[in-house]
Amino acid sequence: MSQHYDKLESMTVSERKIYLDSRLRQAVSRAYRGAPAARRMMKAAGVKPSDITTVSDLEKLPITRKNDLIEAQKVTPPYGGYYVGKPEGIERIFISPGPVYEPLHSSKIEWFARSFWAAGFRKGDVVINTFTYHLSPAGTLFQEGLRDCRATVVVAGAGNTDIHIKAMKDLGVNGFVGTPSYLMSLIKKVEETGSNFKKDFRIDKAWVTGEMLSPSMRQTLEKDYRIDTYQTYAVTEPGGTLAYECSQKSGLHLMDDYVVEIVDPSTGKQLAPGEVGEVVVTPLHNPHWGLIRFGTGDLSKMIVDNCPCGRTAPKLVGLLGRSGEAVKVRGMFVVPKQVEAALAAVNEAGKFQLVVRRIDNRDTLTLRLELKSGNTDDFELRKRVESAFQSACIVKLDRLELLPQGTIPSESKVVLDERKWD
Repeated sequence: MSQHYDKLESMTVSERKIYLDSRLRQAVSRAYRGAPAARRMMKAAGVKPSDITTVSDLEKLPITRKNDLIEAQKVTPPYGGYYVGKPEGIERIFISPGPVYEPLHSSKIEWFARSFWAAGFRKGDVVINTFTYHLSPAGTLFQEGLRDCRATVVVAGAGNTDIHIKAMKDLGVNGFVGTPSYLMSLIKKVEETGSNFKKDFRIDKAWVTGEMLSPSMRQTLEKDYRIDTYQTYAVTEPGGTLAYECSQKSGLHLMDDYVVEIVDPSTGKQLAPGEVGEVVVTPLHNPHWGLIRFGTGDLSKMIVDNCPCGRTAPKLVGLLGRSGEAVKVRGMFVVPKQVEAALAAVNEAGKFQLVVRRIDNRDTLTLRLELKSGNTDDFELRKRVESAFQSACIVKLDRLELLPQGTIPSESKVVLDERKWD
């Protein structure tokens, strides 16, 4: 059986350049013709499609960020001028936090298949997919990628830990798809019941994304529980996996369905391999989504090497932090602007601060909220704030601190990410 999903993974440097430049020209031309938002952006920059002939030419265009996408969809609903095609051709509409509406024509969405194939998922594997199928595209996209590798999918979704554990045992599940912290939570819960995870369960491979996989957690999963663990870097708005690990686990190979740049976030200028910058993405695989130069806010650096696995695409070293204020918590981005909009409906709400910590291999999120009313012990108000926050951001708060006005120093950051990654 082939080690590689397709021939694209072993293209030469020159072949990959020709391939990406050609597809980029098509994507830019298509977006200019069919996506009003892309056309306006290019005209404002004084750039014509013919000016973008290679990946390096993308520096001529500004970076579009998530807040830009959210605002565009508010001003020009429902797709913000980024959709290319006729509305009646849309087969699925995904809703990402923001919200951001993402239309899709094709019923075949195998975009994640290369990453699952590299992680060893094949026909005969029974894989539990613990990512949400509710609103977010994650569950469905991952399922389709697994099915393209002919693996059997247990459609579990998020939550329901007890049911997940029972299904894993009853169905002989040997593959896990989810966040690394949730996999650890499942293991610990099994052990709390007195069961032996290695003996009583068959999980021997895991595909994880949505949060950083620390070296210590990987060692625990692989050495203590013999779970072959692969991490993938995925971003919702461009629509898929941007980079994925192979058996060498020495970086994440870039996917050839995207143009990925590492840029200086303040200037948009492309950086050389080895330099740390923001990951900026132009999707090539969805002809109906005219998004160009989407800034993820994630920091990484690119490396070029001769990988023993035979895949020739450059690699990302992993995520090194965030360039902006948005923060990823348990696989979901929380954007301060979303929080601000949610709290606008709560009359008593004043200044706020988000604090992210890492406790027992799990992200925790605290909202520190000053109150105009001064009453910090109001049960009904707590419920309203928690409900408004979760409705807007999807992620559930772990803690809500109601504070008197003036408690949060004026110079404080809106987001405090206190997580430590070893």
